Amino acid sequence: MELQKNTAAPTGPVLGIETSCDETAAAVYDPARGLLAHALHSQVALHARYGGVVPELASRDHLRRLLPLVAGVLDEAALEGRDLGGVAYTAGPGLIGALLVGATAGMGLARAWGLPAIAVHHMEAHLLAPLLEDSPPPFPFVALLVSGGHTMLVDVADFGAYDVLGQTLDDAAGEAFDKTAKLLGLPYPGGPELARLAGTGDPRRYDLPRPMLKRPGLDFSFSGLKTAVMMQVRELEQLGGPGDQDRADLAASFQAAVVDTLVAKSLRALDASGRERLVVAGGVGANEQLRASLRAALEARGGRVYYPRIAFCTDNAAMVALTGCLRLQSGTAPSRVVKVHPRWDLASLV
Repeated sequence: MELQKNTAAPTGPVLGIETSCDETAAAVYDPARGLLAHALHSQVALHARYGGVVPELASRDHLRRLLPLVAGVLDEAALEGRDLGGVAYTAGPGLIGALLVGATAGMGLARAWGLPAIAVHHMEAHLLAPLLEDSPPPFPFVALLVSGGHTMLVDVADFGAYDVLGQTLDDAAGEAFDKTAKLLGLPYPGGPELARLAGTGDPRRYDLPRPMLKRPGLDFSFSGLKTAVMMQVRELEQLGGPGDQDRADLAASFQAAVVDTLVAKSLRALDASGRERLVVAGGVGANEQLRASLRAALEARGGRVYYPRIAFCTDNAAMVALTGCLRLQSGTAPSRVVKVHPRWDLASLV
């Protein structure tokens, strides 16, 4: 996708840096040529023994991995630092230590190369990730941002014009997947494992709740659904413990409840905003059942759903570099000091 250039702002390639949680990533995006290079190191193996992300270990691993990844993507793009138009880094939301690694590295590189540094909102980058594809969604659209840390519906009138329509009141959908997977004794990371197990189960066996669907509005809540699974597991344990098919059926029933909820709320958001296009981004956006259900629902009403490629559903630096490029072209003021936001309201962006 070729971006409209703003002659008041730098338009050279932008280096993107992502370290918000447990993925270390770097990428180079050019406004005329598109994505030139991207690389990612996953910390899944590092955290698997603990059953979840350990913030201190994540920060230390980012320190080891980030600069070699930056050097690698610059080599792949056949660029040097002085050839760039800017450096973009994820400034939040996320783990504060992890964010600080990327922010200090990004600011340091920008200063060394005499470039502007742009602080990027992680969720803005996710909702813009489909713009990296060959057939990007035109504005306006509704975005369903669904990941381990966030579940929200956003009306996107244009770049930088966001209205949060609804969000989770407790657990995010991805968090509920991971916690339910742990209840079922599945290894880390639990979400993908639960989705695989659900493929062998009966989604109609257990009657699990579809949270908040009977209430008006567009907010989400998944803690009660997780509790319902926990109570069912306890009942099965009193009968000798859940067998393999019990676990598969529980996984399938849980996944169906989450998907039904996300689809229904997304359609409700489209009706409320008058939009016809839906963008789905974030790690749960890779879930095959969610994709199939949303595709069928949007086709039935004459709309269309857009996704980034699977590799860009989860955390990555390509979306950060793209967002930084757009921010530079729109005249966003560069960062002057290192500042990160572990909590950062998307609605605060202008």
